Amino acid sequence: MNTFAKKLMFVAAALVALLPAGTSLFAQGKVTIDDSIYKNLPFSMPKVKQTSFPDYSVSIKQFGAINDGIFMNTEAINNAIKHVNEKGGGRVIIPEGLWLTGPIVLLSNVNLHTEANSLVLFTDDFYAYPIIETSFEGLNTRRCQAPLSANGQSNIAITGDGIFDGAGDSWRPVKKGKMTANQWKKLLAKGGVTDAKGQIWYPTAGAMKGADACKDFNVPEGIETEAEWNEIRPWLRPVLLSFINCDRVLLEDATFRNSPSWCLHPLSCSNVTIDNIKVFNPWYSQNGDALDLESCKNVLVINSLFDAGDDAICIKSGKDEDGRKRGEPCENIVVMNNSVLHGHGGFVVGSEMSGGVKNVYVADCTFMGTDVGLRFKSTRGRGGVVENIYINNINMINIPNEPLLFDLFYGGKGPGEETEEERQANTKTDTPPVTEETPAFRDIHISNVTVKGSGRAIFFNGLPEMPVKNITVKDVVITNATEGVVLSQTDNVTLDNIYIHTLTPQPTLQIRSSKDVTVNGKLFKTIDSNWMKMDFKK
Repeated sequence: MNTFAKKLMFVAAALVALLPAGTSLFAQGKVTIDDSIYKNLPFSMPKVKQTSFPDYSVSIKQFGAINDGIFMNTEAINNAIKHVNEKGGGRVIIPEGLWLTGPIVLLSNVNLHTEANSLVLFTDDFYAYPIIETSFEGLNTRRCQAPLSANGQSNIAITGDGIFDGAGDSWRPVKKGKMTANQWKKLLAKGGVTDAKGQIWYPTAGAMKGADACKDFNVPEGIETEAEWNEIRPWLRPVLLSFINCDRVLLEDATFRNSPSWCLHPLSCSNVTIDNIKVFNPWYSQNGDALDLESCKNVLVINSLFDAGDDAICIKSGKDEDGRKRGEPCENIVVMNNSVLHGHGGFVVGSEMSGGVKNVYVADCTFMGTDVGLRFKSTRGRGGVVENIYINNINMINIPNEPLLFDLFYGGKGPGEETEEERQANTKTDTPPVTEETPAFRDIHISNVTVKGSGRAIFFNGLPEMPVKNITVKDVVITNATEGVVLSQTDNVTLDNIYIHTLTPQPTLQIRSSKDVTVNGKLFKTIDSNWMKMDFKK
């Protein structure tokens, strides 16, 4: 051994000797986040508290787990987690291999660590997932227990290079219009049923009955008895990961895919770090959101990759009366250095934002082929205030709809799915009174956005009784757009140094029913309901 190596070993041994008993210099599981991430934030935000685990590890094999893809490892994995929790914390290691399992429940002070080439496959047996009281799409309801869950726990983590597969294809309905003819034919050959029009496939008749019982998003109505709930169990699709009321949460390096519905759903959690993960849901997956942060505070979402069947990175805080009653805003969120390959929206606020959203910073992100880029959505009945949102340095390509969208007439459909009748309804300007059910979007600042290839470049569609207010958009270049910028029902919007190139000659800016709009330094005090059309001057 050379002299340098001896010195290095001596220094390491000396440092270890200074640590508390039972810990190790290189195996404490403590995450260190560069403090520079908090510098120059446009709002005051505490540093996100990080997880830290004792140097104690067990393998799920020690508890009888078998990696043959046949043996059900639910008991072995959960027993390993309980053991480590009772020992005071540490790591539960999932080694290389294919591990079939039912629901996994995380407990405090446990890091569920996956080794490279480990694949955790959740069973497609609907009856392995108990029906529980929970919240979904912002409403209190009943759903099946999530494959990965934790409730009221602290200092928990899922780390490592492994993959968690939620067997979502066994649960999800599929729209015929989202598949090729051959794909649809193969899907029908699997069994299941289709609706009366033959346009939507369901895995079971019970799943279709559950869908028919839903009048308000995906919350069934008129289902009373336990027998009825069990019949529609295949419709009660769980999110892949549900963490509720947890503090100090870490998701790092792992891959999460093929969820029955939303993929990752932290709800009412604090001090959450999501770093260098990958999330994949098929592009045709119904309600296939990648990440939904709901009523969470002090969160980092960094260095990650998302590919979703619905919205990708989404900020929420409950829906309508349920959300207002909970009264927990989503606040102090940093979203930085992420990429989105597909999704209805790259970064999204809403539509369930009734508890409010504030203090959000989004920077250095790339969206490639998302239906919409930056998507803000809500509707009458929600209530809630979205404010103090700062977005900087976003690059996008091939956005078929708007790179930047504020839509306060959101109807629950994905971009491009509305009928012409529904689109016309969204232009009505009847003015109801402002109440607690009126949503408000204000004090939002967007800068340094570059887009190549899009539909309509920018669309602001506020409410007559509550226009989108105090919005600045500056240093934006959008080329190869099908249409320009459209502003309707806005108050105090500033557009500065905007360049829009459309594929056909047309006005690049249209404004109506707005006041105090500043365009490249020129103020327009009042614009009535007739469209004012003009071009940006570079």
